Formats: sequence, structure tokens, C-alpha cells
Amino acid sequence: MAIKAFVLIVVDPAKTMDVYNSLRAVDGIAEVYQVMGPYDIVAVVEVPTLTDVPGVISKHIRAVDGIESTTTCVSFPEAGS
Repeated sequence: MAIKAFVLIVVDPAKTMDVYNSLRAVDGIAEVYQVMGPYDIVAVVEVPTLTDVPGVISKHIRAVDGIESTTTCVSFPEAGS
């Protein structure tokens, strides 16, 4: 079963579309949304194992120019799976 993590991202307002487009091309990111509120973008990371999450975050998300901060919420595996 895949592991999902929701990455809440604060972006430099002038670079929102660039960040959005960059994240859509990253392996391991299943979905990307622009949102309103304290965060600008939510990326849904979907990877085979929990140990894959930090690499996607540090190497592929935080490395994108224009990202100011991230908060990651890893989902619990579904019961009975």
C-alpha cells in the first residue's frame, strides 16, 4: 500500500505559478493544488514506503526556487490494509 503525505507549502507570491508547474513534474507527487489561506500550495506525495517521503520533500520539493516553507502531514495507513 502506498504512503500519502500532504505537503502544505508557503510560496513567494511572485513565483506561485512557477512552483506549481515545477511540482506537477516531480516523480512521487500525485496531485498539486493552489489553495487560499495560510498556505499557497498543497502537494500530495504518494510513494511506496514511509522512508521515501523525506527524499521527495528535501530533494524535490524544498529545492524548488520560490518555496519559503513547508509543513508535511503523513497519513496513517488505513486500518485493515
